Amino acid sequence: MYGEDELLMLSALQHLLFCPRQCGLIHIEQQWVENRFTAEGRVMHDRVHSDGRASRGNIRTVFGVPLRSLMLGVVGKADVVEFHLTGADQVKILDAELAKKHGNGKGEYWLPFPVEYKRGKPKKDNCDRVQLCAQAICLEEMTGMEILKGALFYGKNRRRQAVDFDQGLRNDTKETAEALHDLFASGKTPLPEYSKKCDSCSFVDLCLPKTFSGKGAVGKYYKTVLDI
Repeated sequence: MYGEDELLMLSALQHLLFCPRQCGLIHIEQQWVENRFTAEGRVMHDRVHSDGRASRGNIRTVFGVPLRSLMLGVVGKADVVEFHLTGADQVKILDAELAKKHGNGKGEYWLPFPVEYKRGKPKKDNCDRVQLCAQAICLEEMTGMEILKGALFYGKNRRRQAVDFDQGLRNDTKETAEALHDLFASGKTPLPEYSKKCDSCSFVDLCLPKTFSGKGAVGKYYKTVLDI
């Protein structure tokens, strides 16, 4: 368990898995560079967070929900959390006192279902799913109910991708959180490793992945002088 003064940004989990150097530049060095892709993503999130809340049948939708997990040591905000009215026989209670606050007094509970919005398209790696799973773990600590499912909404295809919070994904999320805290404890931004995704990254001119990770004289010089 982590203390309140040890909490890191939940979004850093996704940054770490996507690119450790990007994570270091943003969260350790406090740098930010915007391009068309990051601007489009920011506009999407701002639009989602400005919608407040809505109610439709057995689903209540809340936007921009504050999150915290002392187990993972993260704090942040969920784009959207849908609360689905669910029978008690379908809900696993983790903390009776917390869960009681989310009951309707008729033996039913408002079970959270987190939804994270992404500008692009589904990724091959686990970074988006880990971010969403971390949100679910936060909500479990906050509501006292086990959360088994959530969704990722991708702007590119305008579709939701269902995500199951199975044990494998939960383990990946916990390990990523531990790695994030280790990174912050080191205080060092990781070395770059050039790949095709670097070309569309807003940090490419600041990161200089081809220069630092290159095998030529310049790359060797930086590694020697900077001891990296």
